[in-house]
Amino acid sequence: MGQKIWVDLTHPFSAEIPRWPYFDKPVIDSKHSMAKGGVLTQYIGCTMHTGTHCDAPRHVMEREFDGRRARYTHEMAIDAYTGDAVCLDLHFVKRWELITAEHLDKACRDMGIDPDSDYLQNKVLCLCTGMHLKFDDSKEYYHYSCGTGRSAGMWFVKHGVKCVAMDMQALDHPLHTAMGNNGMTRMNLLGASGRPIIEEFIEEFGEEAYAPFEKEYYVKYYGQEAYDEFYGPLEAIGNWGTWEPCHKTMLGHGIVGVENLGGDLEKVCGKEFEFFCFPLRWYMGDGSMARCVARIDEDDVNDVPERTYLYCGTGCQDRENYGFLDYEKFAADPAI
Repeated sequence: MGQKIWVDLTHPFSAEIPRWPYFDKPVIDSKHSMAKGGVLTQYIGCTMHTGTHCDAPRHVMEREFDGRRARYTHEMAIDAYTGDAVCLDLHFVKRWELITAEHLDKACRDMGIDPDSDYLQNKVLCLCTGMHLKFDDSKEYYHYSCGTGRSAGMWFVKHGVKCVAMDMQALDHPLHTAMGNNGMTRMNLLGASGRPIIEEFIEEFGEEAYAPFEKEYYVKYYGQEAYDEFYGPLEAIGNWGTWEPCHKTMLGHGIVGVENLGGDLEKVCGKEFEFFCFPLRWYMGDGSMARCVARIDEDDVNDVPERTYLYCGTGCQDRENYGFLDYEKFAADPAI
């Protein structure tokens, strides 16, 4: 056994940090400067769901599954986002794929964990899909990310995890969010082809594959009874079934979440460690930016290079490799 070391799992924050499609740009200003006042004092104004951050239940729902009002940040336990952790290696999940219980079972077996056991009970579960390496102001990171949904959310509840931290843009697949055809703020964003991403997805994978993301299609392929069984519990407490169902399934059962996990996540992928994450002690908060770190035995750390962020991953730092890709491979196959 070696000594315990700290591994940063947080994307660096700046005014140029990539952010969710309709979020405001962080404003960073100086109230005092060294030249004028002899001190540096800065002002920051931004949405709390920027970069690596925590979600509280009140962010996405009015009531939890126990019928009570959804909790704010200050109502969660101080260690709600912190504890013994397991990082599942999900690099095998394909671009834009919906992560299901079957994917999570496989990732457990690959680590030697029995997916039918209670091993994950009360642990922090980190998901490493490789998307954190694509963190950027780009369609590739936001539109075409893989992501979770109702199946994964129910799996988290079944296994009794206390927190799920994901290296993706949200706790749900992009098409389960307002980027697709869900929610009052739905945008049905245009993809790389200039057509809505829903049309692109159906063209690539078919209508049946799209069905989990929209009620009309789900009922068409699986029937109303199947829809009621799968999404009904969400609708019973006043939620739009296909709108961020993983968020609501998790948070409605008290399992908090972390989005945009990053930093040196590859160093702890497939490993067990202590996970530390503390949101601001924000009264009536819906979530909070946070610093996420792992504490792990140095002998257990994966032998990969330390991640270097140039200009906060905005894509402008490296024209040849675009920050995360081998240019020649990308030119030959943009889907990689």
